[in-house]
Amino acid sequence: MNELLIKNVNIIDWCQNFHGDIYIKNGIIEELGKNINKNCEIFDGRGLTLLPSFIDMHAHFRDPGFTYKEDILTGSRAAVKGGYTMVNLMANTKPICSSNKEVEYVLEKGKEIGLVDIHQCMSITKDFSGDDISHIDSIDKKVKIISEDGKDVMNTRVLIDAMFKAKEKDVIVMCHSEEHDVTNLDTRLSENLMTWRNIALSEFTGCKVHIAHVSTKESMEYIINAKKKGLKVTCEVAPHHIALTNKIFYRVNPPLREEEDIKVLIEAIKEDIVDCIGTDHAPHSKEDKLKGSPGISGIETSFSTCYTKLVHDNHISLSKLSQIMSKNPADILGVNKGEIKIGREADLVLVDTKEEYKVKSEEFHSKGKNTPMDGMCLKGRIKVTFKAGCIVYSEF
Repeated sequence: MNELLIKNVNIIDWCQNFHGDIYIKNGIIEELGKNINKNCEIFDGRGLTLLPSFIDMHAHFRDPGFTYKEDILTGSRAAVKGGYTMVNLMANTKPICSSNKEVEYVLEKGKEIGLVDIHQCMSITKDFSGDDISHIDSIDKKVKIISEDGKDVMNTRVLIDAMFKAKEKDVIVMCHSEEHDVTNLDTRLSENLMTWRNIALSEFTGCKVHIAHVSTKESMEYIINAKKKGLKVTCEVAPHHIALTNKIFYRVNPPLREEEDIKVLIEAIKEDIVDCIGTDHAPHSKEDKLKGSPGISGIETSFSTCYTKLVHDNHISLSKLSQIMSKNPADILGVNKGEIKIGREADLVLVDTKEEYKVKSEEFHSKGKNTPMDGMCLKGRIKVTFKAGCIVYSEF
């Protein structure tokens, strides 16, 4: 029987905030309160804050096919260092994840490693063909999201048909909103056009749609209007899109935007429009990054970036940050996670909200060291990550 008592911590999630103890037995939260006494291993977390571990709605672990950039082991190690114990992985691997066999490969590998829970997306069109959606008919119940991340489905009729199929299967369509024929002309227009289209198609089909990495104020306005209508639309923002402007030259897709866009995104977080933080963790080799591959290795700095920009700068509470990094992603994925509650699996993270540190990409657990955050000072450091009550990352 495995038992652990974590004492003297600030316990915070989306709906509670108190100082006390938590007793874990066989990986499950058994007791919450003050002055709990048990004859078992004790972890004194004095001065630290205990949160539900985070769930990433948007990550790339590059396996299979691009394991020189990342693999499921290094991605998992990076995730737990960042306080994450569940990730939603994109389908743009090699081969493209377009079958239950390819999904099962990733899930089995993740289970063998055992650091994080994995949901593996399947592609919207088979092998990113842009027109073949026959594979959706045989989609396994384990697959809750389909996505063409890295591109959008250009043929609107194909996407309509895919959304009707997804609705029948109760599957979410996750949209990378980009009009590729317009991108070289105007990246803002490219995102805005397809965000509007994808929301309109959600309304037409009744399909649940999740808008990935929203970066423009106009796209956010479309989402605000969709939610006012009661459409089945959720959205995410990436840490870099609320922390960095285009004054910093760093290639990422969608690009870093204007200060005005950041203000609108943060206001949307405050007003409960943004459902979750999605890191869009996109590790690259040094060589590929020098050749222009877009993306940021961001899963290890996500919490600190969001804590610094949102909580430390007095935009939202830590409870609210927990909601968009843990509870809401869990709800979207339909898993009983993301909160500190008796009977739930003890997926937890201890953070030092007072500690400030300098980002050093050479210390990343990810293979990808590609980050514009390198050398920046952030507040809020991950100290310990627990998966089912077991320590999977510790700085002690």
